[in-house]
Amino acid sequence: MSAGDSLHGHPTAAELVDAVREFLDDVVGPAVDPSLRFHVRVAANVLAVVGREMDLGPGQEAEHDSRLAALGLVDDAELARVIRDGAVAAEAAAAVRAAVEADVRARLLVANPRYLEETP
Repeated sequence: MSAGDSLHGHPTAAELVDAVREFLDDVVGPAVDPSLRFHVRVAANVLAVVGREMDLGPGQEAEHDSRLAALGLVDDAELARVIRDGAVAAEAAAAVRAAVEADVRARLLVANPRYLEETP
């Protein structure tokens, strides 16, 4: 298999999720009454989150693991413990803060990237 191929070929799971989301947004939503349209929009938003997680998640997980390893931590529970216990050395505080900020940014990129847009 080449780098862009997968065992299951096309359409990929992410492409299928996107197709269903577009169908809900473009076909179903405009054709139903307003109360149901809200629920269609919620379902489309859920599929958008799933699609972003499928696209971005593996890379984000690898970056997260690298950040933890650079801090000498094995998992999120250990990160939470050292923060909660105040066990972060002064010289590591900036790196811990940067790691937490990067994790929050990664989560927002999946959950709702609009939160990261700058407003004038």
